[in-house]
Amino acid sequence: MGLRFRKSVKIAPGVRVNFNKKSTSVSFGSKGVRHTISSTGRRTSSVGIPGSGLYYTKSSSAKKSRNRKNNTYTTNNEYTYEDPYYEVEQFNSFIETITSFHKNCDYSMDWDKIRKEPPPFNLEKKGPNEIEALESLNNYKPNLIEKIFKNVNKKKIDKLKNNVELSKTKDMELYRNWEKQNIQAQSILEGNLTTYTNILNDMDFLNNLSEFVPKFDFQFSNKDEMIIEYNLNIDNVVPEKYATLTKTGKLSIRKYTKTDYYEVVQQYVSSLAIRIARNIFGLLPIKTVIINTKNNILDTSIGEIKNITILSVKIDRNTLNGLNFDLINPFDAMSNFEHNVRFLKTKGFQPVEKINI
Repeated sequence: MGLRFRKSVKIAPGVRVNFNKKSTSVSFGSKGVRHTISSTGRRTSSVGIPGSGLYYTKSSSAKKSRNRKNNTYTTNNEYTYEDPYYEVEQFNSFIETITSFHKNCDYSMDWDKIRKEPPPFNLEKKGPNEIEALESLNNYKPNLIEKIFKNVNKKKIDKLKNNVELSKTKDMELYRNWEKQNIQAQSILEGNLTTYTNILNDMDFLNNLSEFVPKFDFQFSNKDEMIIEYNLNIDNVVPEKYATLTKTGKLSIRKYTKTDYYEVVQQYVSSLAIRIARNIFGLLPIKTVIINTKNNILDTSIGEIKNITILSVKIDRNTLNGLNFDLINPFDAMSNFEHNVRFLKTKGFQPVEKINI
């Protein structure tokens, strides 16, 4: 039996990017109706009745024509689908998504509010779960069957009594969680760097972006400044081809020009950098973060993969909060901060030096 690798990540409401060893696909739609666009050219639409187990699936892929002379196959740029307008719309939506990460933020922690949160109950009194369980026990009235069969009645009472004991445990867990959060919030507000680190690990920072940023490293210089570095997944995310309509309304898949392709890469890289900065500021009371975006490239002169820094930017909280995220161009927005970047229209990002604190 062969092994299959597949990962899926939600990037927007109703939109998921799916990864496996051979291809990348994007799924759109709502409950009962899903559409999937694969990097291999295959389109799949599934329509079903939620809860019934009944569904209809239709797949389509690129037309292939055989060259009889040399016995080879070539792929035609034109595709035949049920709704090519919809396919183009969904492709454009995907490009919009991967270049608009900066418009969202995954965290909004108010540590001062958490620190001031009162305890869930007074330890000298009964907790909310125990009170509810006692009410169920005291209000219990056996039905006709339970009155006739005494053993059934006894089992029900024993179950309610046992639930009271379990509820006491739940109340203690509730109180301990409040206590832990209260201590944690106090430590965060005091600028404890160990707690900063624990928060980033416990909250699984960048979990929602894990397929785009597989790994990251961070370090703190003090309670107000930090550096975060990560390798960015570019080749498996940014498509080399785009979907468009022919004059006759058919779907055509064409290869990006180098300029257009690197324009998408430019927006994708800078948009993610801003998203990560927003996440840091939403999670920790940091004032400044240096973000170093790295990428693996092939050095053809020596035949080895090199890990290079393609964007280094020092972002401060106040300036970032003053941006209109819905209207900015994320790459142009780098000019608001100290940054190192070298971008060529037909070659993309070039190696740069990292900014130091």
